[in-house]
Amino acid sequence: MSESGKLPRSIQEFVPGKQITLAHVVRNPRSNLCERIGVDRGGALGLMTITPGEGSIIAADVASKAAVVEVEFVDRFTGCVMISGEISAVESALSSAVSVLRDALGFTPAEVTRT
Repeated sequence: MSESGKLPRSIQEFVPGKQITLAHVVRNPRSNLCERIGVDRGGALGLMTITPGEGSIIAADVASKAAVVEVEFVDRFTGCVMISGEISAVESALSSAVSVLRDALGFTPAEVTRT
C-alpha cells in the first residue's frame, strides 16, 4: 500500500515487436475444462499468444492448413489463438504456425511446450 493507504495502480501495455509469447499443447484435457471454455472434448488443445494481435489471424490460418484441427478461438486484439484436435495434429499445427511466424515474418518464437 502507498502512504495514502490506497493500493498502487499499475498499467499493463504491449511492447512493440513481433513475438510469440506462448505456444502450448494441453494433451488430454479434462472434460470439465473443455466444458468451461466451450469446446468439444478432443485429444488436445493448442494455445498461442502473439504480439501484435493481428499475427493471431496468420497463426490460425497456418495452423488450420497444416493439420486437421479446429480453430476454436481467434482474437486479433489480444493475439490469442486456440485450436483443438488430435494430439499429433495440434502439435504439428502449432509447430507450423511458430515456424512460419519465425521464418517468414521475423517473429521471436516461443518453444512449443506441452502438459
